[in-house]
Amino acid sequence: MKKTILSTVVAGALLFSGQAMASGDVHWSYSGHGGPAHWGDLSSEFSTCKSGVNQSPINLTGFIEGDLPAIGFSYGTTATDIVNNGHTVQANFAKGSSISVDGMEFDLLQCHFHAPSENNIDSKSFPMEGHCVHASKDGKLAVVAVMFDIGDASKGIASLWANMPEHTGDKHTLSAKVKATDLLPESKDYYRFNGSLTTPPCTEGVRWFMLKDSVTISKEQLNAFQGALHEPNNRPVQPVNARIVVQ
Repeated sequence: MKKTILSTVVAGALLFSGQAMASGDVHWSYSGHGGPAHWGDLSSEFSTCKSGVNQSPINLTGFIEGDLPAIGFSYGTTATDIVNNGHTVQANFAKGSSISVDGMEFDLLQCHFHAPSENNIDSKSFPMEGHCVHASKDGKLAVVAVMFDIGDASKGIASLWANMPEHTGDKHTLSAKVKATDLLPESKDYYRFNGSLTTPPCTEGVRWFMLKDSVTISKEQLNAFQGALHEPNNRPVQPVNARIVVQ
């Protein structure tokens, strides 16, 4: 039973990053007839993209003050490979890294990227956003998100991009030792909200932890990512509805 739950979680997390596993032959994209405005009509499996009320991404604003506990980061393992699945570039991590929050442990599966950012902070869009996707043993998903602004080059991104898979379906083994912490700011203060996967099937019930501090990448690093994807890969912000964003 646990194996079945975990398999479902992993499939959902991979869908989060753009790999249409459970949806098989259903083609979706970020533009045209398969674009975000039509996701909910492409398949019954994608209906939540249209009917959901806690969809991601959002514009984080109207913050509510709360006593948020520190996230317990235990990122000891490194990325094993990097893949271009046609919707994003994704670094997969070896087992053994995790976060602890809400009295639960969530294992790190992968980190992937969107340009421009999917979420906005106080109506500000960033050049790129990273999502580190985690799964608990009982099927819950949690995302640690980080914004990238233009400035000094990121050493962590440089190590990943050195093996940039430039074509859809390309997968390269990573020789550099890159930990997820290499992609994050020093401060781990965060905003919290409830949301969904940002790609079909747009499943809700995802814990979102948006780090307050951004990190920098160079213009060249951003251009390399955009060149591999060939088009923006961000879902537009969704209605916040009755949700609150806690800081």
